[in-house]
Amino acid sequence: MCRGELPFSGRDLPANDCEPMAKPFVSVLIDTYNHERFIEKAIVSVLEQDFSAGEREILVVDDGSTDGTPEIVRKFEPRVRMLRKKNGGQASAFNAGIPECHGEIVAFLDGDDWWGPRKLTSVVGMMTAEPTVGIVGHGIVVVGRDGSEQEEVLREGFRFQANTIEGARLFRRRCAFLGTSRMTIRAELLRRIGSVPETIEIQADEYLFTMAAVLMEAQILAEPLTYYRLHDGNSFQITGQPEPEKLRRKQKSLAALAKTLSQKLEEAGVDSQVRRTVLEFTQSSADQLRLLLEGGWPWETVRTEWTLYRVQHPDARLSHRVFKVMILMGALITPPRGFYRIQRAFTESDSYRRARERWLPVPKMEHIGKERRAG
Repeated sequence: MCRGELPFSGRDLPANDCEPMAKPFVSVLIDTYNHERFIEKAIVSVLEQDFSAGEREILVVDDGSTDGTPEIVRKFEPRVRMLRKKNGGQASAFNAGIPECHGEIVAFLDGDDWWGPRKLTSVVGMMTAEPTVGIVGHGIVVVGRDGSEQEEVLREGFRFQANTIEGARLFRRRCAFLGTSRMTIRAELLRRIGSVPETIEIQADEYLFTMAAVLMEAQILAEPLTYYRLHDGNSFQITGQPEPEKLRRKQKSLAALAKTLSQKLEEAGVDSQVRRTVLEFTQSSADQLRLLLEGGWPWETVRTEWTLYRVQHPDARLSHRVFKVMILMGALITPPRGFYRIQRAFTESDSYRRARERWLPVPKMEHIGKERRAG
């Protein structure tokens, strides 16, 4: 298709969209499920990239949508290919789509997010210049339900490989910059990783970016190149009053993720201590949800909460560490579900939040820069 108006966008395609399609250098893989409100913006953000259309292809994997998503995607054909499948979760969508990608590099995008105009130029430029880098991520703009925007970028520690203890420590505090709509991975590396276990219904991207960052170097760009949208349908970022069914699905996926990654990393010959360092946050997150939903022993709460705290806030002040220990002393004599019920009541209290902000604020992650964008 040559120059013409994009559906709904009110803008013209760049002239290079008239170029004949040879084998693409980059494949853009968009996974989507019931994103009729968002999928158009995602696709248009790819079509409007500052990147030659003749060097990229776009594949949308529709994971069994029951809304108007397929009809919207079809309006973009033949510039976009659509693969429809029975609903099975993100892992099954990746497994269906990745073998259909023809590019040397695969850039991933969730159907409810969108890219800034220089996304492909930036990530492809990095991977072309640095052949030892297997996966590239970058900063994001978090878009709230009210339309507010906050930039989140990495300040330091941009290059690492999670095959050593130090590299694993860097990885686990930076992996948020490698999520689906941020990650671009070499196709050869994806073939080495193989299919994603389909027991991981959500957060399947973590399986891919963890394996990629262990097997090859990872690079994080400081630019915020993806708009990450928060909305009621988010599967992993659960905001507001949590729904038990969503929490159970998340817990099940996190537990499967930790188990299958551990097995895969062991098969790859990764040292056991490195494996534990890479996976302890994921495993503890799964344990936390299990304790909240099903209960368990108080000592499990203490172990889980301290692990999560230690990973997230390794440089916390002594006063904050003492405060955390005091809280966990209470957890030792409280059943897990009761502990998390009390914890939620405190966090929802305005007076408690004001007191914490004034006297003992939550430690900041100094390696991450956050800035609110003007409305």
